[in-house]
Amino acid sequence: MIKRDALTSQYGGAIESPWDEIAIRYVMVTTHVARKRPSEAFNEQSQLISLFFRYFSQNTGWTLPALFSMLRDLRDLAHDADINGRYSSELESAAGVVAKAFSACLTDRTSPPDQSRKWGVYYVVGLVMKCYFRVKRINLSKNILRALDANTDLPPLSAYPRSHQVTYRYYLGMLNFLNEDYAKAEQELTLAFYHCHIEAHRNQERILTCLVPLRILRGHLPSNELMQRFPVLDELFSPFVAAIRTGDISAYDTALERWEHRLVELNLWITIEKARELCIRGLFRRVWVATEKSTRIPVSMFHCSLRLSGNDVSVEEAECFVANMIYKGYMRGYISHEKQMVVLASTNAFPRLGERPSPYALL
Repeated sequence: MIKRDALTSQYGGAIESPWDEIAIRYVMVTTHVARKRPSEAFNEQSQLISLFFRYFSQNTGWTLPALFSMLRDLRDLAHDADINGRYSSELESAAGVVAKAFSACLTDRTSPPDQSRKWGVYYVVGLVMKCYFRVKRINLSKNILRALDANTDLPPLSAYPRSHQVTYRYYLGMLNFLNEDYAKAEQELTLAFYHCHIEAHRNQERILTCLVPLRILRGHLPSNELMQRFPVLDELFSPFVAAIRTGDISAYDTALERWEHRLVELNLWITIEKARELCIRGLFRRVWVATEKSTRIPVSMFHCSLRLSGNDVSVEEAECFVANMIYKGYMRGYISHEKQMVVLASTNAFPRLGERPSPYALL
């Protein structure tokens, strides 16, 4: 086995410091990788980057490509080590190292604008957020976002490479999604999707995994053409979309039960469960159509439709369902409680789902 001390004694000083030590550490990394020792390789890579930081923090951003490559390797080695050890210690350590790189990029005050280390900020942000998400320390992302907001001298996001923009917008969208700020999440994920490279199919799929449920909540159901491009998403979401189109609550509930584990894994359970209201709206609209679009429909008919769809509810509960649909803008009208009658608007009794004002506000 190659010993680091032997390499240092033989090659130390052969090139300018710290590149001699960095090169020696790199040889050790590749040796450990070849011998399938990812934890040892990760430790050597961490030391390699620490040596590199001494140089990087005092120079301009010409070394950014080298930094990016080193951090990517560190992340990959941490992932390999965690798979073998089934712990997240290496990934947590990697997140700490990448966070230091973020600070080194962000705090560049002396380099010329075109050579500033600040041009590495958003790439490093993408890496550190990926680490935080993997080790389920998402709350630490707030520190990164606060630091970005506090640095008003950063170049605009649009000036950075498109790949940096897409990654940053994706994680920003995910953070807002998990915080249930759905309007902001949809905005960021939409921008990420439309700026994503057309051939980056896996990245597009990752973005759509959360964007499609958000669009469904707004009443914008995905087209068949889009879903056919992403068979994995088609298999997951098509049962829900089909149930919404037909107002089939029973089919929707069956799909919820079938895909529960996967939806929980993807943090989509709550979102898809909330979208069940669209299915109820579809069912009530079918009742309205069956009455030849009458403006006066007995509550008992909506109650009957719910019972036939597999929802064993009382008349009072059915009335509450109708009231909720009216309150949230799915139906236009009012309930005459005394006469047990639903009085619907003569025009546009069931507004188009996409036309509802502030659809996320009443979730």
